[in-house]
Amino acid sequence: MSNGFLSQEEIDSLLNGSGGDPSPDLGSNDEEIIKDIEKDLLGEIGNISMGSASTALSQIINQQVNITTPVVTINTVNEIKNGFETPNIILEVEYTSGIVGRNILIMKTSDASVIANLMMGGDGTVTQEVLSEIEISAVQEAMNQMIGSAATSMATMFAREVNISPPTSKTWENPQDKLSEGMNDDESVVKVSFRLTIGDLVDSSIMQILPIQTAKKIVAIMMGEEDKPQEVKQEVLEKTPPKNIQVEEPHYTYEEPVTYREPAPQMPPVEVHQAHFEPLRNEATGAPHKNIDLILDVPLEISVVLGRTKKSIKDILSLSNGSLIELDKLAEEPVEILVNGKKIAYGEVVVVDENFGVRITSIVSGQERIKSLK
Repeated sequence: MSNGFLSQEEIDSLLNGSGGDPSPDLGSNDEEIIKDIEKDLLGEIGNISMGSASTALSQIINQQVNITTPVVTINTVNEIKNGFETPNIILEVEYTSGIVGRNILIMKTSDASVIANLMMGGDGTVTQEVLSEIEISAVQEAMNQMIGSAATSMATMFAREVNISPPTSKTWENPQDKLSEGMNDDESVVKVSFRLTIGDLVDSSIMQILPIQTAKKIVAIMMGEEDKPQEVKQEVLEKTPPKNIQVEEPHYTYEEPVTYREPAPQMPPVEVHQAHFEPLRNEATGAPHKNIDLILDVPLEISVVLGRTKKSIKDILSLSNGSLIELDKLAEEPVEILVNGKKIAYGEVVVVDENFGVRITSIVSGQERIKSLK
């Protein structure tokens, strides 16, 4: 530029866009933050973890629950706030170990009202979507269980311990309010939308919000790229040990035998004798004992054990009238006779005057009684 006018070359430069700073390509911003392969990986991780969350919710409300079809997008917090209706139930946790960042779960109030109704013994029919304080507390507890199950599932996938802070929840009613105290409205985040179905009652969506840093951390862990810098540093340290260690190491190697070998001959020999115990005496069961008369009138509880078995909680809850329980004892095997919970004899079941009885076939020996002591 000369005399305040632009030359032809400067005009051509401005028209071609070569002069000045290039304008940023806003359309490619999402690709620079999260790549497509990373989105697919986040969607798969969300599908597995929210599958565990749906199982937890299904057990709470006793209904078929499915959380599927994850859709991963990059949005600003302000875009997310403007994209869904209010009010909503928001649950937020922070990862304290294993992962850095936070996780936010957002559920529509209409869906939350159905869950609250089912948790309080209803059939899921809701006349009004306004939740009482008790219903809000019930839904928040259900969401706590869901996000806890999701964290456990992620710990299994990552093969590491994943801990979360106590969840904080709120009812988000005003779009002007902040979605989270740790997020700015113009901040880009990862939004994972899932389809939520509860029996024939709900066919809606549920949303998960992750900061970009948290999403990057999850992707790095799953792709095995997180610990590479530390491993490289460790290899460098192993290949270049300090010179001082190489010089001092022989001195400790040759002085140790002198220090510990000389006192050895001065130690007096120690004679070791194997302990011997007298065998237990097989006294007759009816032998008299001194002062036994003082406790002859003490009542003792006698019980007979036909057999035992182990069942899972699921099997116990499924028991009903007419259910059969198989014991771990054959029909011809003797039953155990217990006195105050201690086994003293074996016997066989008989019938005495229309009542069940037990005929003693053998008495437990003294050695067996001692072995059974705890």
